[in-house]
Amino acid sequence: MNTKKLAAERAVESIEEGMTVGLGTGSTAYFAIEKLGQRVQEGLTIRAVATSKRSEEQALGLGIPIVPFAEVGRIDITIDGADEVDRNLQLIKGGGGALLREKIVAARSDKMFVIVGEDKLVETLGAFPLPVEIVPFAHEWTLDTLKALHLNPKLRLDNGDLYVTDNGNYIADCHDVQITDPAKLHASLNAIPGVVENGLFVDMAHTVIVGRENGSIDMITK
Repeated sequence: MNTKKLAAERAVESIEEGMTVGLGTGSTAYFAIEKLGQRVQEGLTIRAVATSKRSEEQALGLGIPIVPFAEVGRIDITIDGADEVDRNLQLIKGGGGALLREKIVAARSDKMFVIVGEDKLVETLGAFPLPVEIVPFAHEWTLDTLKALHLNPKLRLDNGDLYVTDNGNYIADCHDVQITDPAKLHASLNAIPGVVENGLFVDMAHTVIVGRENGSIDMITK
């Protein structure tokens, strides 16, 4: 049972005629875009914005119309995955490297539907490394500050080279951090000069759709 696909396809059922849809990034969002493309080919009329170059390319290849951000007022629903979800629907995102764009789009959305397999549900965030997007300039100093906060940062690599986001930045993945107060840590990280954004999505998820190995689906709404 592909729990990601199960949750993704359920989320796409919520998309209605004429909506503006935010398209997430990553392995779970991939399934949502595929299903949405199928619905568009069957006659659904929507418009969309994407959170990464690869999601935009996937959507265009399926006939999903991508519109410029300048033409979008509000987004009706954004569908995206998550790397971890706690019982208060706080999230860690950014494993796919698009956390900044994902957060910008989510903040512009009336609703954010988060799609996950049951393995992503946790009691306390932090087993998954927390991504922090940082500017290349003086990134060594930014890493020093993260180390001083005992966040165990390591620069993300891509085939041996430094990983570079669609925005031209680096990602420091912070390992083995028990995040008991996501809002406090979020504020502390974003107050650091050199930090662009971090992967904590605090009070942004409207609904979490969980696909389970037995084929059932849970919908958790605040």
